[in-house]
Amino acid sequence: MSKYFKEIETNMNKNLLFVLDEAREFAGIPFVINSAYRSPTHPESIKNPTSSHIKGLAVDIKATDSTTRFKIVEALISVGFTRIGIADTFIHVDLDFDKTQDVIWTY
Repeated sequence: MSKYFKEIETNMNKNLLFVLDEAREFAGIPFVINSAYRSPTHPESIKNPTSSHIKGLAVDIKATDSTTRFKIVEALISVGFTRIGIADTFIHVDLDFDKTQDVIWTY
């Protein structure tokens, strides 16, 4: 059971939620989740059928300014996340060990 992310628990990997809770605690700021689990029929899943969101292993966290972005990325790395994508309005993070690790990409 997640301390901070109860609203997205359905279909989500429990280990992801545990580590996400740790990151949220470390950052000391709210993590607003823009996207979590996506069904295989979701339009974004159809565009990207290998998305970690389909497996319940990924979330997108709202980040619209540089200070928030820094705090979130710092926290994610500090608790052990190794797959991070940075966009203008969100940060993607996942625990998909079937994919390349130790990467940060931009959108």
